[in-house]
Amino acid sequence: MRAWKTVAKMTVVHGRGENERECEGNRMESPVFEEIDPADDCDCPGCAHWRRVLPHSRTGRFPGHPAAHRTALVVAAVTSAAIAAPAAPAVAAPQPQRPADPDVPAGDEPGTPQGRRAPLYGPGGQAAPLAGLARPARVPAITRADIVERARSWVTRKVPYGVASYWSDGYRQDCSGYVSMAWRLPGNEWTGSLGKYAERITKDELQPGDMLLFHNAANPYGGSHVVLFGGWTNSARSQYVAYEQTAPHTLRRATPYAYWRNSARYVPYRYKGVSDGAAGAGASLPAVRTPFPGAAYFGPGAENEYVAELGRMLVARGAGRFYPAPPGPRWTDADRRATRAFQEAQGWRGAAADGLPGPLTWELLVTGGGREIPSGDSASGSFASSAPPPAPASHGVPGYPGRAPFRPGAVNDHVTRLGRQLVKKGFGRYYAKGPGPRWSEADRRNVEDFQRSQGWRGGAADGYPGPETWRRLFA
Repeated sequence: MRAWKTVAKMTVVHGRGENERECEGNRMESPVFEEIDPADDCDCPGCAHWRRVLPHSRTGRFPGHPAAHRTALVVAAVTSAAIAAPAAPAVAAPQPQRPADPDVPAGDEPGTPQGRRAPLYGPGGQAAPLAGLARPARVPAITRADIVERARSWVTRKVPYGVASYWSDGYRQDCSGYVSMAWRLPGNEWTGSLGKYAERITKDELQPGDMLLFHNAANPYGGSHVVLFGGWTNSARSQYVAYEQTAPHTLRRATPYAYWRNSARYVPYRYKGVSDGAAGAGASLPAVRTPFPGAAYFGPGAENEYVAELGRMLVARGAGRFYPAPPGPRWTDADRRATRAFQEAQGWRGAAADGLPGPLTWELLVTGGGREIPSGDSASGSFASSAPPPAPASHGVPGYPGRAPFRPGAVNDHVTRLGRQLVKKGFGRYYAKGPGPRWSEADRRNVEDFQRSQGWRGGAADGYPGPETWRRLFA
């Protein structure tokens, strides 16, 4: 009898386990296998990806690292082949299909699997009692400002995405756990139960702190998703600020309505315990913490409390000369000129300094960020002829102007410079014509191509240049 030797060798390439078989000779005694189980703390993009899509379960539903799992499949396949047909080489076992990356719009399902309903976990890892989880009997009261602040806290901390992980506040680090945290629910809900704490609303009724829910009954734990609404970014209401928990960590980003894919299946909901007032006695939030209400609240004909608050914040930042009288609730040309002066003080030009506040303008005002409005000609309010700002250097990266110049609708020289460098590096295939100063979908897709060429996936390859993207692109 002729014996066959099949060497099943596990190699780890960029963190992805890949099975390689080599048939060496025709007269060896028995199969030899080499198994390599990558370390649990490997932080390369591949291992991070597989930990996300096939996490280590606390219940033991997955026995170990996916690379080791696939090695076992190779052992079984080769051994079986050797027994059943010893005179023929073993046939390679099929490779498991790798799930689609979460930000690639080609798939039907989000790359954000979620866990089941669960109690809160304290910092010590002990489970809290399950009281209140049988049904949504208790709906804690909370203000919109509190919801947005809680959502922003995870964005600031860049809480990693994880189906079986719990943050120090006790909430699960997946999309439904994130909304449970923002709404301050008594436990970790999932997309199949969050709707019981809320009521359905229309698109026109959406306000910051509401949610957009996609519950996929056909694949509820792997094909559902939920995001928090943070305010409209344009008057057409075709794009909004989304707060969401997705790989690799919590994000706040401009998102097309209702979502990047499966858009028609997302349903707007409003939390039953939300209010526009104070969170409780002695817990009222300062006016400057009010979340952005949406672009529809500003412009000719608008009259509401947000216009008055905008005026007060602009005066505090040096725009007092634009107002012959104290700012009021009715939108006037003084509001437009003052807003434009603040935007130009940040170095924005063109459509990015149109005098109408967007989410970024509002956030800089409410947090006290950005540059103050310089003194200038009170008759025009225009600073286009003033000296250009010094060369930017954000996050310690020379030349990087920050994220603001690359938001949807932005028009500035930084977009042109970025586009030309992308073409120079060979990443300009989405341009129908030469790069220009207006940020477009072609710019975003070319940036995404460059980011993916660096081995980044998910939220790290969202098409918006961050400091590391800029550093590598211009290195």
